[in-house]
Amino acid sequence: MGSSTVAVVRTTPRTVFADVHRVMNLAGYQQVIGRDADTALKVNISWHFFFPASSTTPWQLDGVIRAMVRDGYDPGLIHACHNRTVVIDAHLGERENKQLPVVEAHGLRNVHLYEDEDWMHIRDAVGDLADHFLCLNDVYPDGFHIPRRFVGENIVHLPTVKTHVFTTTTGAMKNAFGGLLNERRHWTHPVIHETLVDLLMIQHKIHRGVFAVMDGTFAGDGPGPRCMVPHVANVLLASADQVAIDAVAAKMMGFDPLSIRYIRLAHERGLGCGDPRDIRIAGDEAAAGENWHFRGPFERMTFAARMQHRIYWGRLKTPVEWSLKTVLAPWAYVASVVYHDTFWYPVHGRRMMRRALESDWGRLFQNWETLASDEAGFPEVGAAPAALRRTGARAALRSLGVLASCLREAPEFGARRRRAAPAG
Repeated sequence: MGSSTVAVVRTTPRTVFADVHRVMNLAGYQQVIGRDADTALKVNISWHFFFPASSTTPWQLDGVIRAMVRDGYDPGLIHACHNRTVVIDAHLGERENKQLPVVEAHGLRNVHLYEDEDWMHIRDAVGDLADHFLCLNDVYPDGFHIPRRFVGENIVHLPTVKTHVFTTTTGAMKNAFGGLLNERRHWTHPVIHETLVDLLMIQHKIHRGVFAVMDGTFAGDGPGPRCMVPHVANVLLASADQVAIDAVAAKMMGFDPLSIRYIRLAHERGLGCGDPRDIRIAGDEAAAGENWHFRGPFERMTFAARMQHRIYWGRLKTPVEWSLKTVLAPWAYVASVVYHDTFWYPVHGRRMMRRALESDWGRLFQNWETLASDEAGFPEVGAAPAALRRTGARAALRSLGVLASCLREAPEFGARRRRAAPAG
């Protein structure tokens, strides 16, 4: 099976586990993910609050684990893998998005890369490959560090189908962003497309195998990866070609994949296939040929998205962008948390999610902890109306705790604390 194969299947809650198993095998994951190496399931948490299409779904994570165990993989060599950002609380996110109960139910290790994990210099990991980076040597003149555990590991990315205010779409390639770069990864935003290509080069070098299972049960349109309009799309995608799966997802959303810079750059460098005409579809070709006519991330940007664009690429770049590389940078983290968590989610979240939450997938999420499943999926999704635990004032209050963590974990402050600590 060629590396430019993308599997696409339609799915329902009743058959979701069987469908995840099918889509993974249609894409040939057993030929890519070795059984004798550790496998990291790279969970995506784009918002610590639940928002449909924003983060890895519990049925996506559960289905991948079940599929691997069914196919003879040792659960002792599988672990969930999380990164941290200064504006997203991964521990809150894995609970609110119901990922942690899945990991615990299967008895897997749960690795948070920024906690008690060893990181190594990029040149020690990839050697002369670093000489060929498009942008990372300019962004980090002294180099940067990546998790040592990634070297020799398999990685299975668990992205969702959605748009993004920086990259038009986001998926498998972008899912490596948080795990492979340190907490100053916002330095790469002005060259984000080139960064994603450099990160894919690194993945090809360090990982035993790279695979992606993309959840399109919900799909997000708008100024993602957070403040989107979620749609019920009922599809799953999988591929060993990270460029190809992102290209097919982009095409289904209604975009020309080769017009998206990170896909085109990776395609031109032979890191994968970004031209849908040259990608073989396994499974449901009719589903893969759909065009959802998404409006994209730039038509109705939020205030925060407009400001980010002006800072990284517009008229605010010269007077403001420099501050993000100094001890003043936490002003941006605070602004993001205040806008998204304290204002946007409490005010707009319930309205934007209403139709998605009323769907069968919304009910499955709502009732996840109490439902009985079989080998195929969930015969019933529950009669209880879908609801959210954190909306309105409750979400606003919880955002204050996120804000405190944001300031406490800011890398700029952490660096100052380390310099001030007495030698032991």
